[in-house]
Amino acid sequence: MTGDLRLVGFEELSAGPLRGRLLAARDDFWHGTALPDDEVLRLHDPVFFHQLGGFGALALTADDRDAGYLLGVVSADRLAVVHAVAVHRDLRARGVAAALLDRFTGLATRVGARVVQAVALPGDAAARGLAEHLGASAAPSPGHGGPGEDRTVYTRGLPLP
Repeated sequence: MTGDLRLVGFEELSAGPLRGRLLAARDDFWHGTALPDDEVLRLHDPVFFHQLGGFGALALTADDRDAGYLLGVVSADRLAVVHAVAVHRDLRARGVAAALLDRFTGLATRVGARVVQAVALPGDAAARGLAEHLGASAAPSPGHGGPGEDRTVYTRGLPLP
C-alpha cells in the first residue's frame, strides 16, 4: 500500500476545507479510539492546519481518497511532537501511519529536531505499534491529560537510522 500513497504537506492544501473534510469523516478516521468525540475535535485545533500546517501531511490513495493524516510540530527547543495520527479504518495495517511518521521525522530532522515524542492513552495498541516502528521508548505519565487522566509518552532520539 505505501507505494501507492502520495503524501502531501498541508502547506500545499487549503487549510480550512481540509480540516472540515477530515472532521466530517472523523468517524472513519477515529473509529475504535477510546477518546471521546469532544477530545477528538479538540485535537484538530485550526492552528495545526493554518499556522503549523508545514509539519502536517495528508496521505492520499492512488485514486485521491484520504487515507490518513498527521498533525505535528517542532518546538523552539527542537522537540518534534506528533500531535495526532489518524488512518481511515478501511486502510489500516497497510503502512499509512508509518509513511506519515517517516515523512514527519525526516522533516523534523531537517529543521534541527533532536527528539520525537508522542502522547497516547495507556493501552492504545495502535500507538504502541507505531512507537515500536520508530523504536521509541514508553514512559507512563500520570495526570498528563489532567487530573486522573494518565497518558503514555513515547520518545525517540533523532535522526532515525
